[in-house]
Amino acid sequence: MSTATFLPVLNEVEKASIGERQPLPEQYLGLPDEEMAARIAAARATLSDRLVILGHHYQRDEVIRFADYTGDSFKLAREIARHPQAEFIVFCGVHFMAESADILSLPHQKVILPDLAAGCSMADMAAPDQLDVCWSELEQLGMALRVVPVTYINSAASIKSFVGERGGTVCTSSNAAATLAWGWRQKEKILFLPDQHLGRNTAWKMGVPLDEMVVWDPFEPFGGLTREQVEKAKLILWKGHCSVHVRFTVKQIEAVRAQYPGVRVIVHPEVPHDVLRAADDFGSTEYILKTVRDAPAGTTWAVGTEVHLVHRLAEEMAPAKTVLSLDSMGCLCSTMFRVSPNHLLWVLEGLVAGDVHNHIVVPDRDKKFARIALDRMLTIT
Repeated sequence: MSTATFLPVLNEVEKASIGERQPLPEQYLGLPDEEMAARIAAARATLSDRLVILGHHYQRDEVIRFADYTGDSFKLAREIARHPQAEFIVFCGVHFMAESADILSLPHQKVILPDLAAGCSMADMAAPDQLDVCWSELEQLGMALRVVPVTYINSAASIKSFVGERGGTVCTSSNAAATLAWGWRQKEKILFLPDQHLGRNTAWKMGVPLDEMVVWDPFEPFGGLTREQVEKAKLILWKGHCSVHVRFTVKQIEAVRAQYPGVRVIVHPEVPHDVLRAADDFGSTEYILKTVRDAPAGTTWAVGTEVHLVHRLAEEMAPAKTVLSLDSMGCLCSTMFRVSPNHLLWVLEGLVAGDVHNHIVVPDRDKKFARIALDRMLTIT
């Protein structure tokens, strides 16, 4: 089944995050797939090595087919360094990814997001003013000097800047464990944002007891915590989550095990803790891909992550291995889904005509310390 048949179902957080769909000029609406593909190819040929298209794993198939590189957000942002001659970086992903690309790009390069409405509900769960209040309250508790802030790469540039200015760093799902270990070598406590599940699951695997972790609710005074709770905590988790990965449940795992005896269940670490414990394995997107690709022929895998990635992996592995989504309805990232071939065509033909649409520019005040945080991440092994 084509992943294009899955339509996004937005929850309230996602609706608040992305707002209305970015309108396109009328001439880019209702185009046949074949015409769009031909025109995109023509625009790419005209722009030649002035252009690099990056596609996140969660993009719909109709868009990812045009990407020069496919990967997770930071892997894609780092690909820019391989193309210093490129003038235009078209990032088929969401807003925080394009921001990271702009932070890491050269001065002459312009980063473009095909649809400005492609946001991230998780990134929006950590607002700069909320983090300012949190840090002020930690100072009032006399604990800020004992805390190193760490932010998941799925966060706004302003959050990365805040963290970088205060001696913290950025992490990905691939290096979260190494980053937590680094953080505890710096100070006794870590403030981890914005995804509580990645932080909890990673620390738990490292042997940190759950009772040494607390959740900081930015909508409550002092995070809704007592001084004693913060004092005891080794890990302070921001109350945020991925709207895709929290849809996976233990019941889904039980159902797939009943339907496919011997199935191996592998999930992304952004899932809730009980789901992670019920699975056979977990890891980053790149880890999931490698594990399934390296598995013996004849094995069956239920994968708990975004459905477009799962379906592409299933097609790649067939018929030697069976790969299916842990969620039979398909957990789709509706914000990623907003980048369409129509939007891609519009921005590319704009570049050919000399018009730059949706240029993503991180303010200099954020870029300086966000770059420090990202560079610091690269030193952590």
